[in-house]
Amino acid sequence: MSRYEKRGVSSQKEDVHKAISNIDKGIFPNAFCKIVEDYIGGDDDYCNIVHADGAGTKSSLAYLYWKETGDSSVWRGIAQDAIVMNLDDIICTGATGPFLLSNTIGRNKHLINGTVIKEVIDGFESCIATMATYGVDIKFTGGETADVGDLVKTLIVDSTVACRPKREEILEIDIQEGDVIVGFASYGKATYETEYNSGMGSNGLTSGRHDLLSHEYFSNYPESFDINTDEEYIYSGQFKLTDPLAGTPLDIGRALLSSTRTYAPILNKIVENPELKKAINGIIHCTGGAQTKVMKFLDKPMHIIKDNMLPIPPLFKAIHETTGTSLKEMYEVFNMGHRLEIYCKKEIADKLISISQSFDIDAQVIGRCEASESKKLAIGDIQY
Repeated sequence: MSRYEKRGVSSQKEDVHKAISNIDKGIFPNAFCKIVEDYIGGDDDYCNIVHADGAGTKSSLAYLYWKETGDSSVWRGIAQDAIVMNLDDIICTGATGPFLLSNTIGRNKHLINGTVIKEVIDGFESCIATMATYGVDIKFTGGETADVGDLVKTLIVDSTVACRPKREEILEIDIQEGDVIVGFASYGKATYETEYNSGMGSNGLTSGRHDLLSHEYFSNYPESFDINTDEEYIYSGQFKLTDPLAGTPLDIGRALLSSTRTYAPILNKIVENPELKKAINGIIHCTGGAQTKVMKFLDKPMHIIKDNMLPIPPLFKAIHETTGTSLKEMYEVFNMGHRLEIYCKKEIADKLISISQSFDIDAQVIGRCEASESKKLAIGDIQY
């Protein structure tokens, strides 16, 4: 059993996928998100996408940082996480909006005050305003803030995003032999970001914070972790939240809290170009399952080879080097440097890279797809 699983979480969520295995997969069964007919509008030319996700246990980390430093602004990033985990999954289908957004905030009122709630709401509005300047149209329709201290120890922030694209816009995943894989960096500072991004995103935070942070937080903040987890795996690292992260302008806490990067401005530029769009055979947002995510959508025998990965960012290096976690497990839990990948014909790769670089986001061809008698994935020398 991996360190991740021993903390009560799973990168592959086998039990969840088994539970939903018989649910209807919608009208585009191999799209990145479930898509249904235009149920409300009743127009055969359109379809509906409704997607729900959230910031996950990143909220627990924000709670720690806020309590230790008094900096309530960290909660704004949690709101962005809750938006982007939905938005970027949806845009992998080729849909470009406009989008409707609703949120759900569950808090323990004894520990989470109105100042925190205001910061979260302001974070939603700030992210929406920034995206509007880059042509991503999101309408905030409101939401629910519930006092559920019997269920939630601190705070959980989720959202739901919906859109009504034309059916002709939808891209199903149909990866082909000979496709190359373009990876788009999760780290650095994009033109639409206000500070350096460590690349963390909103996956793997349960392991990320426990692997890096000192055991002193075990005694000081029992409300910040699952008491059913063995103490050995709770805050088992060597760092304090405010210790600097070598190679970055961030401290450890801020690095772990880096807001999930959205690729919506980039993908809008790409899919609005018919020449580029028709040469794309799959867009993958490397969320649950991280670098193995593509295998959930591979519907034919194929060998996915990732042998020219972007550099591993300092945050993931720190986790790997200080914990001894195997690279195989790291690639299943963390994005390790890119959270978006496009499977496409070789001829358009340079154009995709150029569009990404225009937003100051590194991108490169990180691999290729070859014929195989079975479904296989290789990341460097690691086989899955």
